[in-house]
Amino acid sequence: MKIINNTAADQSRDKVIIRTSFIGIAANVFLAAFKAAVGLLSNSIAVILDAVNNLSDAASSVITIAGTKLAGKEPDKKHPFGYGRIEYLSALMISVIVLYAGVTSFVESVKKIIHPEKPDYSAAALVIIVMGVIVKIVLGRYVKGVGERVKSDSLINSGEDAVLDSVISASTLAAAIVYMLAGLSLEAWLGAVISAVIIKSGVEMILDTLSRILGERADAELARGIKETVCSFENVSGAYDLILNDYGPDAVNGSVHIEVPDTYSADRLDDLLRRISVKVFEEHHVILTAIGVYSVNTRDAEAAKIRDNIKAELLADEFIMQLHGFYLDRSKKTIRFDIIISFDAPDRRAVYAKALEKVKTMYPEYEYQIAMDTDYSEI
Repeated sequence: MKIINNTAADQSRDKVIIRTSFIGIAANVFLAAFKAAVGLLSNSIAVILDAVNNLSDAASSVITIAGTKLAGKEPDKKHPFGYGRIEYLSALMISVIVLYAGVTSFVESVKKIIHPEKPDYSAAALVIIVMGVIVKIVLGRYVKGVGERVKSDSLINSGEDAVLDSVISASTLAAAIVYMLAGLSLEAWLGAVISAVIIKSGVEMILDTLSRILGERADAELARGIKETVCSFENVSGAYDLILNDYGPDAVNGSVHIEVPDTYSADRLDDLLRRISVKVFEEHHVILTAIGVYSVNTRDAEAAKIRDNIKAELLADEFIMQLHGFYLDRSKKTIRFDIIISFDAPDRRAVYAKALEKVKTMYPEYEYQIAMDTDYSEI
């Protein structure tokens, strides 16, 4: 059996991202042109900054398109796992643009607070600002929705930025109305507050994207689903040590250990592992590059009793989450198993040492091979 990547689905995803980005470019260039004209005619720093912000959004969409194209390159000798992580880099670049826009807007707003200028709004200017608010709300919700559907961080970040832009435009409109009714110019102060919000959003986007690049623990729902799929096969009594490596959206490789009876032959194991790999890919789009095997005592009732006793004793510790891979060898007088110790433990090695002492006290006639394991999904 052979696992083949779902190239058609990948191409369809890329087309959706690129099409959505082109829509964003067209909308932002259109808004930027009108807002720049209105800002210059009405002498409004808030409207001019809003226009500049629309141009930065158009640049973000260009980066998204370039990132998607580069991420879709076929794996090669130098990068055998593909170029999918380029999408995370493009998302990071967009986050930096958002942060830069916030900082520059804040600087310009402070300048206007120190050296205020009176704006001159017209009815046409207000209509264009209202149109900008509506377009940005619709565009932001659309782009973010598509991003969540196709799992594109770049689109999600662009959508969130567009929603923030609609808040900026709405605030500019409110400032214009206040000025026209009361003669009080608040737009410079309002621009400073809004810029601070944009800066906060940009920093959060950067931190979130960096976290993805560094490597986060596996999604709990995905990890649970893969383990359930693996355990759905006959005689597979457990799935453990699941490790998932993210090489970009919908490009996940992983490994897992399974427990099977100690009576399985090599050819029977080979057939089982191949079927597990195919089913996991079909149901979760995850390629299992390795499946390790733990053998389970099936011909020794006493071994099962010892396993249950040790398991009950060790799992009483709040920081020991799991015991698996248990095997008792009477001829060699050895017992081997793995224990998962939570990341919440103040001292994981101390927990391990305590567990080892407990089992040595319970069954001193055996030698122990106990591995301190880690649950990378910790679900």
